[in-house]
Amino acid sequence: MKSKIVILAAALLLVGCSEPNEETAVQAIPVRTVTVAAQTVPNIIELPGRVEPVRQAEVRARVTGIVQERLYEEGTDVSEGQPLFRIDPRELRASLNQTRAALARAQATAANARAVVDRYRPLVEENAISSQEYDAAIAASREAEANVAQIQAQMEAASLQLGYTTVRAPISGRAGRAQVTEGALVSQPEGTLMTRIEQISSVYVSFAQAASEVIDLRRAIASGEIDLNDGEQMEVRLTFSNGTEYPITGYIDFLDFSVDEQTGTVELRAEFSNPSRLLLPGEFVRAKIYAGVLQNGITIPQHAVTLTGDGGTVFLVGDDGQAVVRPITLGDMIDGNWVVESGLSPGDVVIVSNLQKIRPDVPVDMINASTGGRPASVSSAPSSTQAR
Repeated sequence: MKSKIVILAAALLLVGCSEPNEETAVQAIPVRTVTVAAQTVPNIIELPGRVEPVRQAEVRARVTGIVQERLYEEGTDVSEGQPLFRIDPRELRASLNQTRAALARAQATAANARAVVDRYRPLVEENAISSQEYDAAIAASREAEANVAQIQAQMEAASLQLGYTTVRAPISGRAGRAQVTEGALVSQPEGTLMTRIEQISSVYVSFAQAASEVIDLRRAIASGEIDLNDGEQMEVRLTFSNGTEYPITGYIDFLDFSVDEQTGTVELRAEFSNPSRLLLPGEFVRAKIYAGVLQNGITIPQHAVTLTGDGGTVFLVGDDGQAVVRPITLGDMIDGNWVVESGLSPGDVVIVSNLQKIRPDVPVDMINASTGGRPASVSSAPSSTQAR
């Protein structure tokens, strides 16, 4: 019995001795890193914008009448002066003929009045007629001439009105859908809209920026934080609603110096060449405005960032050689690098590889040390495929 107790005690002693006294050390994960450095980066402002034609004309009726015919094809390019509609001219033609007949009568009356003056002139010199009669003849002649001038003006106006029965394009451009059909009554007092013409070989894109952001931008320029050369054109690049980029760069051509009282915004406008007609009036786009450069900007590789609802996070190498998670505020993407608006400082060491294996407080082993910033400065960092 005693021997069994001794054997059991020995077994328990062996089991106790087999348990480790210390935890097994965690093996460090090899990682590649980028050391954050301040540098000049483009200062990009993102704003929604709406496309507008460079020139737009509303074609309206200048006479009252019935539309006889549409003379253009809807949605096609028209040239300045090209006929677009024909309004029934018969009533206005009759009015012009009536005025022309009145002018002929007035001219005949004026000619007779001049002849009377010519006959009276030698008679008044011989005292055959009184001066009063001669003066009355001169007055009648002048009145007849004035009547001729008045009717000539009326005939010119009637001729213009008759010409307006052929509605012509005021500018060259693309003519839109007709707003009236054959047989419709158009009115000159109401200025009936007949169609619109838009020039879209070049287009404007209008933006509205909050006045507070404009103030911040001016303050940053004044302090030297943002370098914006006087007279330098601001580039603008567009992105369509489906995410594709417009291939042609535009430039800011107008900046309002007053704030809209209702919206609290300042209006900006850029002009874009539109040779392929990809930009359509009324279309909403997303614009990136390149407003100078930030003197002390920070960028990091895209694959080093884990996107979150509030921005993004990165892993840093702490002073104790362990991974530390850091939330950051992201700006724009420039050549595969995120611009970091806040959360990082020069000298921070950002991990750019093996991110799927890293957890907070896990020791890491840096196998390189690159300086963060432009793509050329991080050439030693692996691609996103290799890093992950």
